[in-house]
Amino acid sequence: MSFPKNPRGARRRVLATCLTASLALGLTAVGSGAAVAAPPASAPVGKPVTPTLPVVAGPLMNYTVNVEKANRGQVDKIERAVGTAGGAVIAAYDEIGVIVAQSDNTNFAASLRATRGVDSVGATRTAPVAETDPTFGVGVTPPGTGHGAGHGKPGKPGRADAASPERRLEANTTVVADPLEAQQWDNKAIKADQAHQITDGSRKVLVAVLDSGIEGDHPDLKPNIDTRASAGCLAGTPDRSYDAWQPTTSDHGTHVAGTIAAARNGVGIVGVAPGARISAVKVVSDDGFIYPEAAICGFMYAASTGASITNNSYYVDPWQFWCDSDADQLAVKTSVDRAVQYTQDEKGVVNVAAAGNSSIDLANKTVDDASPNDTTPVVRQIDAGCEDIPTELDGVVTVSSTTSAGAKSSFSNYGEGVIDVAAPGSAILSTVLDGGYGTKSGTSMASPHVAGVLALLKSTHPKAQGAELTRLLEKQATDTPCPTGTTTCTGTAADNGWFGQGIVDALAAVSKR
Repeated sequence: MSFPKNPRGARRRVLATCLTASLALGLTAVGSGAAVAAPPASAPVGKPVTPTLPVVAGPLMNYTVNVEKANRGQVDKIERAVGTAGGAVIAAYDEIGVIVAQSDNTNFAASLRATRGVDSVGATRTAPVAETDPTFGVGVTPPGTGHGAGHGKPGKPGRADAASPERRLEANTTVVADPLEAQQWDNKAIKADQAHQITDGSRKVLVAVLDSGIEGDHPDLKPNIDTRASAGCLAGTPDRSYDAWQPTTSDHGTHVAGTIAAARNGVGIVGVAPGARISAVKVVSDDGFIYPEAAICGFMYAASTGASITNNSYYVDPWQFWCDSDADQLAVKTSVDRAVQYTQDEKGVVNVAAAGNSSIDLANKTVDDASPNDTTPVVRQIDAGCEDIPTELDGVVTVSSTTSAGAKSSFSNYGEGVIDVAAPGSAILSTVLDGGYGTKSGTSMASPHVAGVLALLKSTHPKAQGAELTRLLEKQATDTPCPTGTTTCTGTAADNGWFGQGIVDALAAVSKR
């Protein structure tokens, strides 16, 4: 398998299949050796085999390192280079040629970029790693290198939700004391209630919820949570202990999980695919951040457990849009993209993602004033080379939000050629913490409806994978034209910037072949 230098692609489907991840320390998973695209002609010729710049103490930072050739031998070689450059390895993925590292050497990135066999290197955040961060000091120094990540002055943790208006929207919950299935307008809108007359979905189908964790003893979720497939990824490697995937500061993942697969058990609500299994893959920190190292771990781990679908109701921090023009951002975007493409190309996973809640035209971006959210956001000009990840990565199913009236939710991002399908996302009733129920609004609530419909599709088309499931999803979606007189919605009734190829149809998923 080869990886493009630039993760941006033609926004249409890529068939997928993924890894069998090692759960040993360092997460060095074993997989097929895959050739990575050769460096461009402008790359330095005759790079040294080992880093040569001096190690200079500075703040502790995390990095992703992209290896030119994705195989164990090459990854091992660059792991040793990481140690020589004054770093420690948090995780290494042979299958995709990505290493997550930590270092307090201010020359770390420059030193590795000049090392033979390294494609690119990027810092995963702009703030130093705080002592409270789950990745602080967890890296392993490769043997025989004589160096390791020191503990420079820790950074002060920020709060992603405080800097991101679109996340504040989804943090608001209206508690409902006595929920009933009849109150779920969203299930009726996508005909999930009619689909359930045919099937609730199959136990063989697993949907991984990459989010803030799922309340394991919630009466409407416990029957469908696959605890063996659940894990926490906050330290950059999967921790399968129960506490590692439990929610701590956010009910976001619990709400998302209920929309996908709340059980049909006479209690509370019913999910879109109440017969399917869900796994909790915790990637959201207590401060509300989804850093690249957690997202990469989440994608790779979910695929290793046999998940057919992942739901991703977030964007990767600290940049709302990761730009090709910045060496760090491009390198990290490439790392995340390698993980996403690997799950799609090697395991047949369908990755579903929320479009975002800033009412931005993703096809015509101009300004980002919300990044970086781990330090002080700055106003910067952006273009098509700046992408919301994983939302805009090739092959990912990007979902916009609709209201109970079938209109685009006012907060929903949009964009012709970017939005794939639409689903209900305004005032969605679902599960929350302490065994409760509440309503939330956001594209984060729309995305799990699509994940649920895909679970029904997979249940009725068990041999279909990745691209084929996506093709069926889009083909069966209900065409929804742009409203008359609207200037921001462009395209045809069959495919436009507000609704993509239409509002998803759960009944069609279980009744059409």
